[in-house]
Amino acid sequence: MASSDIKVKELDKRASGQAFEVILGNPAPDAKGDFPLSPQKKKDWSLEEIQKKLEAAEERRKSHEAEVLKHLAEKREHEKEVQQKALEENNNFSKMAEEKLNQKMEATKENRTAIMAAMNEKFKEKDKKLEEVRKNKENKEAVI
Repeated sequence: MASSDIKVKELDKRASGQAFEVILGNPAPDAKGDFPLSPQKKKDWSLEEIQKKLEAAEERRKSHEAEVLKHLAEKREHEKEVQQKALEENNNFSKMAEEKLNQKMEATKENRTAIMAAMNEKFKEKDKKLEEVRKNKENKEAVI
């Protein structure tokens, strides 16, 4: 573009600044654009070339399908592993809970047995004391 194609028009002049309008001229009629106006000519394809392209496309499709199937198989395998791990953890938790409960029950049973033995010992001592009191009473009555 030549400088004669550009026009500058001053719009406003203020203390804060100026405003301009820039007007560009029309391009010259002999200037060519970047893109051709007519479409490119189509290439004539031979039967062999078409066959090769179809085979390549089929190979790509099969390769993609195999990749997708491989990915799905890996995903299923991962899901199985996760399920197996969850099952093992659940079983371990159940075993631990059962063991803990058995330990608690055993401790409770031992505690109860110890309490019962202590009570029996206490009752035996009371029985001895009562027997002693009876003997003392009988001895006092016999002395009188």
